[in-house]
Amino acid sequence: MGVFITFEGGEGSGKSTQARALKRKLEARGCRVVLEHEPGGTQLGRSVGRWVKWGGKTGPVPELLLFGAARAQLVTEVVKPALKEGKIVILDRFADSTTAYQGYGRGLDLGQIQIVNYLATQGMRPDMVVLLDVDVRSGLSRKDATKRDRFEQEALEFHRRVRDGYRRLAADEPERWLVIDGSLPKGEVSKLVWDGVEPLLESRGLL
Repeated sequence: MGVFITFEGGEGSGKSTQARALKRKLEARGCRVVLEHEPGGTQLGRSVGRWVKWGGKTGPVPELLLFGAARAQLVTEVVKPALKEGKIVILDRFADSTTAYQGYGRGLDLGQIQIVNYLATQGMRPDMVVLLDVDVRSGLSRKDATKRDRFEQEALEFHRRVRDGYRRLAADEPERWLVIDGSLPKGEVSKLVWDGVEPLLESRGLL
């Protein structure tokens, strides 16, 4: 069985950059790695991503269910087969994004979100969640103001609720979450990510 690692964080936190950096480092060591992002990785996921980020107005509940459908397809088509083959799976966002954004951000019932997440993930949980925590204003300032999607255009208070949600999730499971200051230089963040991931991979015999 492989290892499942996810990257989480608010807008502009550097998730995608650090996920790619980890993939390169692992591949340089001969590891077999699959890197995907949510929503994406499948035809359905890509369609959902275009719709919820750039399409027409979508309410919180349809948004929740669309993300759930995309996630279920990704787990079935990509995540489970790769882990079964002993690969390291890295996802840029997973179910915790839904809890943070649609739960804490949008205000949907956390119990209902837990049910949707469980169905969508088929009960799968990451072995490690890397949370890149950045100040909301700082994170948004990294995004191109002329090309912001629906989430990036939300009010600051929405993003503060999302950040608070992530921090609560991390505090509830400190043994599974690796919280890193995303405002640090990229190289330093990459080193902290590696320092957290390396022991897990060694314990599974993957390094």
